[in-house]
Amino acid sequence: MSYLRNLLTIVLITLTSAARGQNLASTRETPEVVIGEPPPIKFFQPLLSPFHVQRRPVGPAKLTNTPRLESLVRAGNLYLSLPDVIALSLENNLDIAVQRYGPVLAREIIRRAESGQALRDVHIPIAAGPVSISTAGVSSLAIGAGGGSGVTSGGGLVASIGTQPPNLDPTITAVAQFQHNTTPLSNQLVSLVDASVVSSRYYQVGYNQAWATGTNASVTFVSQRYQFNSPANSLNPYTTGYLDFQINQQLLQGWGRPANTRYIKVAKNNLKVSDVNLKWQVIVTVSAILNLYWDLVSFNDDVHIKEKALETAQQLYEDNKHQAELGTLPAIEVTRAEAQVSQSKEDLLIAQTNVAQQEVILKNALSRTGIASASLDEVHIVPLDSIVVPQKEDLKPEKDLMDQALAARPEIEIAKINIESGNIQSAGTRNALLPTLQAFAELTNNGLSGSPNALCSTLPASQQALCIPTNYFVGGYGNLLGQIFRRNYPNYSAGFQVNIPFRNRAAQGDYTADLLQQRQKELQLQQVINQVRQDVKNAIVGLQQARARYETAVATRVLAQQTLEAEQMRFKFGESSIATVVQAQRDLAADQTNEIQAMANYTHARNSFDEAIGQTLDVNHVSMEEAESGRVPRSSSIPENLPGRRQ
Repeated sequence: MSYLRNLLTIVLITLTSAARGQNLASTRETPEVVIGEPPPIKFFQPLLSPFHVQRRPVGPAKLTNTPRLESLVRAGNLYLSLPDVIALSLENNLDIAVQRYGPVLAREIIRRAESGQALRDVHIPIAAGPVSISTAGVSSLAIGAGGGSGVTSGGGLVASIGTQPPNLDPTITAVAQFQHNTTPLSNQLVSLVDASVVSSRYYQVGYNQAWATGTNASVTFVSQRYQFNSPANSLNPYTTGYLDFQINQQLLQGWGRPANTRYIKVAKNNLKVSDVNLKWQVIVTVSAILNLYWDLVSFNDDVHIKEKALETAQQLYEDNKHQAELGTLPAIEVTRAEAQVSQSKEDLLIAQTNVAQQEVILKNALSRTGIASASLDEVHIVPLDSIVVPQKEDLKPEKDLMDQALAARPEIEIAKINIESGNIQSAGTRNALLPTLQAFAELTNNGLSGSPNALCSTLPASQQALCIPTNYFVGGYGNLLGQIFRRNYPNYSAGFQVNIPFRNRAAQGDYTADLLQQRQKELQLQQVINQVRQDVKNAIVGLQQARARYETAVATRVLAQQTLEAEQMRFKFGESSIATVVQAQRDLAADQTNEIQAMANYTHARNSFDEAIGQTLDVNHVSMEEAESGRVPRSSSIPENLPGRRQ
């Protein structure tokens, strides 16, 4: 049993060393939780760690909000400033949280590719951001995820086409086999017994390793022990063994690192794409949530306008009613004023409904649990910012804006990475056009050792000399190993093998298809560039139009205010009718609403402009480090004199 213990020791040492060398348990991510229990015996932990998949650190999905959200609640109101809206978006928005897994998944695909395996598709599409409940009069450009840019946000490669890379993970093989055979013999001249009884033990341990150069090498050690019931053998029991070393080298198809490491290179490119996708998702989401916030501000302002209109209509109704009682005004004028009050109440109710629905959408965008929390569902959002339209637009020259967009837009970066990945992948299909030429060499060292056959003494004296073994072969397991490592009985072989396929149509079709797809990607890149230029041009025009519309709305509202004041003054002196005054009130309320809507339009146009030229993150002071971690270190600041919510 000593040689069995020695063999098991060699196997365990080899396996443990290989497991430690691979360091498979290391990850780049900080684990939040470790799923699964460690093996109970520490000695076997390095041995089993490559196969214990649950030891991989994978944290649970976070379904709770950050403390920032609750810290902004005061007396039933959720007070939100623009910086807090952006911070809550980075911390709690689910679209960003889902996309945040992209780079982590891509790193695991790199791990898979480093073993020589084909890639998996872990593409996470860019989610379009939330939209307001009412878009009447709001004009925003289709930029980003919904812009029809002609390029996917992916970059992944799943199909395994072309020369297949070797398995770059080393393999250790261990075999143990025990046999007992009894065979009746019709010819006893050789074995000198009528039934052969053989007990054997077979042990094998091997190590196989492939490299990206197309080289494959293996080392195999085999030991076999036999014990017979025949007196004819000079050694009984005896042990044979050999140490075999083989090396194979691909010289044409399968040769070289470009073809065999292409999956690794493409996987690393896909990691870049995942990083860009996360940035793209942050841009889309932040821009959409900013629109939600400014729309809520405009809806609140519209409520104030409708409340003022109702107060004015109510005051007019009271005045007319008093004059009718004095007999100085016909009763029909009271009815008209009362109808205006009813219409104003309806307008106010619609405006309040818009605010309530907009609050639900914004809460859902800023919370991981949406409105599932009763405390969050019941609070009202109080925006702390007001829409301010600057006096003038300070824009760079159009050419500079387009150059900035071409350098910053994520679609262009992804399209370029896709082209690079296609060039890398074509190395595999191009390599598959070559014949297969393999050179190989093998070196084997043999050994034999055993004990003199004790059954030899049962033979006649004239035959006993035939079964006396050579002293060189008499010994234990150490004698066998000595013969092997001294190379007393070596075998050598070398050669090559060539395989030339006729026509090779599959490889030709794959390579040509890759070239055609590359041409498509080049055209798609140009398509994206053209779309970006168009987006910038449209964004400039949209911003200019939004400003012009706002200035027109302000002028119209001022004139409506002056008209109402004039009509009210004329009505006091009997020079105007109640119908004219009511119409002036309606016109002023409508013009005030149009002014608020024009201000909201401007914020949408400004967000679209920032998104078009790729400066959304810079303008809003968004850090990608904070977006990647989901933690914004800056604290929230709520003013001491908190504004209340109008009921």
